[in-house]
Amino acid sequence: MTEQYLSKQDTRPTQIIYALYLAGLVTANVTLLIGVIIAYVYRKEAAPWLQAHYRYLIRTFWIGSLYFIVTFTLSLIFIGTLLWPLLVVWLGVRCIIGWVAVRKGQPPARPGSWLW
Repeated sequence: MTEQYLSKQDTRPTQIIYALYLAGLVTANVTLLIGVIIAYVYRKEAAPWLQAHYRYLIRTFWIGSLYFIVTFTLSLIFIGTLLWPLLVVWLGVRCIIGWVAVRKGQPPARPGSWLW
């Protein structure tokens, strides 16, 4: 893929959302909710390759919410306690992969993926 050259102002909201998602690991997911709201607001007016990032971020929120509910439910019978670290790793890897792609000026490699 070719690199897109945009000003930092164009990619700043996307990078902020990735940072908010990563901060959600220590803020009890409050910043994740803020990040998804920002993603919904900015996705329409973004360049096509940035729209792919917003789609990726929105999907990360909703898929992560589903994984959270499953993990929490399984934690009630002690099986899910083993899944919490996997959920943290999943979110961290998705955010870092997306953030690196934004910094390179590229869309995420697999925006429709449930993993990475």
